Amino acid sequence: MNGVEMGLIDRLFGASRPAATAPLYTAILAEGRAPHWYLAGAVPDTMDGRFDMIAAILALVLLRLEDDPASAAASAELTEQFIEDMDGQLRESGIGDVGIGKYVGQMMSMLGGRLGAYRAALASGELAPALRRNLYRGTDPGDQAIAYAAGQVLALRDRLAELDSATILAGTIR
Repeated sequence: MNGVEMGLIDRLFGASRPAATAPLYTAILAEGRAPHWYLAGAVPDTMDGRFDMIAAILALVLLRLEDDPASAAASAELTEQFIEDMDGQLRESGIGDVGIGKYVGQMMSMLGGRLGAYRAALASGELAPALRRNLYRGTDPGDQAIAYAAGQVLALRDRLAELDSATILAGTIR
């Protein structure tokens, strides 16, 4: 059997192999859960706040990987991991099969919106409005928290820009 056939059989019978981007997704989760975002950055430490923070970090990584056409497949795999993770989180929170598709679709739409918002904000140099809308969901955490979050987002963007795609895909984002 070839690799494609084995992948299909694995999916059908529940056997799974770790995704090649698993170390990167783990690093994204770790960065998105870092306490400084919630303390100094005043991101709400709620289910929605954690989703927004992880989506922001994921968006920054995906935007960086857009610069390397050879990373397109890895970007798609990373997005699939995000979907699977969010599906699992929703199930753990008690949402049943009937509602999962709707919520996952909304989350994917939110991720797509964030990609566009952060891409435009980073290009314009005006990050605060995008953060207020996407990281704080329209609430005002105060200028100090916005400045902190913006500084940290820009620092992460700059760190990612210094790394080659292979290093990022291996899970090094700090």
